Amino acid sequence: MTPFAIAGVQMHVSALHSNVEAMRHRIEILMARFPWTQMVLFSELAPYGPLDQYAQPFPNDALSQFQEDARRFRIWLIPGSMFEKMPDGRIFNTSVVINPDGEIVAKYSKMFPFRPYEHGISAGTEFCVFDVPEVGRFGLSICYDIWFPETTRHLTSQGVEVLLHPVLTGTTDREAEISIARATAAQFQCYVFDVNGLAAGGVGRSLVVDPSATVLHQSAGQEDMFPIEVDLDIVRRQRETGLKGLGQVLKSFRDREAEFPVYDRTSGADSYLKTLGPLITPQQGSRAGVDVSDPRTALSGKAPDNRAENAIPMFKGKTGTD
Repeated sequence: MTPFAIAGVQMHVSALHSNVEAMRHRIEILMARFPWTQMVLFSELAPYGPLDQYAQPFPNDALSQFQEDARRFRIWLIPGSMFEKMPDGRIFNTSVVINPDGEIVAKYSKMFPFRPYEHGISAGTEFCVFDVPEVGRFGLSICYDIWFPETTRHLTSQGVEVLLHPVLTGTTDREAEISIARATAAQFQCYVFDVNGLAAGGVGRSLVVDPSATVLHQSAGQEDMFPIEVDLDIVRRQRETGLKGLGQVLKSFRDREAEFPVYDRTSGADSYLKTLGPLITPQQGSRAGVDVSDPRTALSGKAPDNRAENAIPMFKGKTGTD
């Protein structure tokens, strides 16, 4: 058994003033109540909230304070993320990993900003993988990243056993995101720590999922601190023998016979995607997507021949000749 205690912190986040002191206060409470905690994860954009007008240069005073807390309590600390302002004016949504010596050992910028709503936020291009000595391999993704399984595929193909996933979801798609977190754990045979905020930081409902897609903990809509001890030997065993002794999905992907031309941007396999229109925010009365009667029309530029289809009865159940 390789036990390791990871705590998520679901807390109220303000959009208009710093939340750094509130985060530090919760770390102190958490470590007083659960001194066996070894890693702490906050939600996306927890330190300064969701407005990019509060973007910070890196390094900054908040990171220095979090480094001090990591040293003081001998914990691994991922203080959510914050908007990072670059010297050239670009803004990234960036998280860091701080080790128990107070050192920043990894940095990650969100690959998929929630466009078109996060307009003006640049996308990162580097993955984040780090090792906790004598424990295992961890990976970091941020919120919307998890909707793109390629991100987790890349991380787990490098041996990541725990996906750390800070979230800021205050919208009606939280239920879908919870489903995706569970599916990700099963597809990639890993733990998923999905930590959301409250108020300007989200609607809560953080969760922890094990490699068999079992929810180990799910928060409701109030503040919550949830230390969960994970066993990474379960990940290793399941990757060898399959989910409940069944699907060995990582090995099946490794041994695949198929290639996927959709990832070659010059292959033409994604021609349908090019018909979907620009990535823009819907407006009142928009009819985008509802005026094409048949998707084959959009692909070919001419109406399909429906004579054979029109001859088929509306009821398509079995016939007496089946």
